[in-house]
Amino acid sequence: MSKRILLIEDDVSIALVITAALEAEGFVVDSSDSIAGRDRFLAGASYKLLMTDVMLADGDGIDSLGGIRDAHPAMPIIILSAQNTLDTAVRASDTGAFEYFPKPFDLEELVRAVQQAIGSGAPFDDVPSADDVTQALPLVGRSAAMQAVYRMITRVLRNDLTVLILGESGTGKELVAEAIHQLGNRATGPFIAVNTAAIPSELIESELFGHEKGAFTGAVARHVGKFEQAGGGTLFLDEIGDMPMQAQTRLLRALQSGKIRRVGGREEIALDARIVAATNKDLMPLIAAGQFREDLYYRLAVVPIELPPLRDRRDDIEALARHFLSRAATEGLPRRQLGASGADLLSRLPWRGNVRELRNFVFRLALLAREDVIDAATIEPLLVGEGIAPPQPTPSGGLPVPSGGWASVGSEELPDFGRALTHWLAAATPPHGQLYDTALAAFERPLFAFALASTGGNQLRAAQLLGINRNTLRKRLGELSINPDSFVTRV
Repeated sequence: MSKRILLIEDDVSIALVITAALEAEGFVVDSSDSIAGRDRFLAGASYKLLMTDVMLADGDGIDSLGGIRDAHPAMPIIILSAQNTLDTAVRASDTGAFEYFPKPFDLEELVRAVQQAIGSGAPFDDVPSADDVTQALPLVGRSAAMQAVYRMITRVLRNDLTVLILGESGTGKELVAEAIHQLGNRATGPFIAVNTAAIPSELIESELFGHEKGAFTGAVARHVGKFEQAGGGTLFLDEIGDMPMQAQTRLLRALQSGKIRRVGGREEIALDARIVAATNKDLMPLIAAGQFREDLYYRLAVVPIELPPLRDRRDDIEALARHFLSRAATEGLPRRQLGASGADLLSRLPWRGNVRELRNFVFRLALLAREDVIDAATIEPLLVGEGIAPPQPTPSGGLPVPSGGWASVGSEELPDFGRALTHWLAAATPPHGQLYDTALAAFERPLFAFALASTGGNQLRAAQLLGINRNTLRKRLGELSINPDSFVTRV
């Protein structure tokens, strides 16, 4: 049975869908809903692949994999989970899992992963233990956008590939760099962070590569640069887009040769640091303008990780706000709770400064609020004081509802769509190369919200109303962080 697969999934509907998809591709699927059932199947047959959920009735599907890996070292494992956190993704990686799929997942992508896993036939690599370090890293969020980030992080933990983190200011680029370091195989080494935009251009080479005594006026002693300081660990180069051209050239040479030379020195020093860079700028226009080296870009962007702005992961705002209230209490501020109306209001604010702005605002709330439970009435005066207009009530999808409901919108009230789109495009300021995706999301959000609201949150009927495949709708809802359950009609 060269194509026999063992599926462990306690959700009957998910198990049936996966089984049908795999059997359509010629696989033979045995399934169980428990760890005990898994062990019985493995004792009686040989399988090319194990696919398992995490939260099972009789235990944790990840914690119980140690003996399975020892007994079946060449059998790939694919892990499925509704516990969509970085901790779960890292635990899955620690098992040596071939792939990790947070729910809901794309069924076609899952089938492709199964085919690739069986085709690889490769035994597991040794992986480092994550221990409990993920509990200390404030990477909070279970949105589809953050799940994609977690999966990318886990893919670079077992190697030293250079990583380029992209994202707007305040999205948490340094936190991701720290996670890569602390969860990777260089965790025992130092983590050295350098803000290249904060160093004067005439000093940046000395800061990065060090200098010898007498190399320039004021160099009264040898100075060890950041590359050497990061030996055995990770060097994080933040705001790399602001690095002067001369320093870019030396950085490229160091990355190409694996060696550096101190300013004014002759000795070549071998590099022993993982390089993680970050920028909030779109580097392509800088490359086109001759302000950033294209060859350096490709050296740094071996593995790019793009962090979503907070407006694209609104489902995470409540969890982030509660997390920051808890952090504020540990730092000596009054302990506060977040009420439902407060969470709803926070989730609808623009947060142009992203997670950093949200954190600072929540800390101010913890300090200034007179009530122990923070609700919308507590938040609104602070918004007014800062010149922020509270948004109008919207459904959980973050989309305004016309007065009288969706059905009240008659054709005579609708503006010309082409004219409205032209005005939107004139005002839009997405990063270079992202206009299409930004415009598409702006169009799809109200469209999908209308379809879901019109069908009481029934995804099948919504897909039929739209005239698209149900799986396509589910995938886009996840990518846009639209929760279909918020549109379900409650009786």
